[in-house]
Amino acid sequence: MNKKKAKLIFKHNSFDIIEEGDYVVCAVSNRQIKLKDLNYWNVELQEAYFSPKEVNERLRKLQKK
Repeated sequence: MNKKKAKLIFKHNSFDIIEEGDYVVCAVSNRQIKLKDLNYWNVELQEAYFSPKEVNERLRKLQKK
C-alpha cells in the first residue's frame, strides 16, 4: 500500500488538511508521523514534530541563533 504525504496548515489548536494524505514528516528527525498520531507542531514555523524530544531540539537550535 502506497502512503501519501499530507500537506497541512498548522493552527494553534488544530490543523487544516490542504492535501489529503496518511502522514507528515517530522522537521527534526524526518520520521513519518501518522495524522492520527500528530500532537506536536509549531504554528509560526509551520513544522510538525514526532515527539517532545524533537520540539526541544528545535527550540534549542532556534535559541542559539
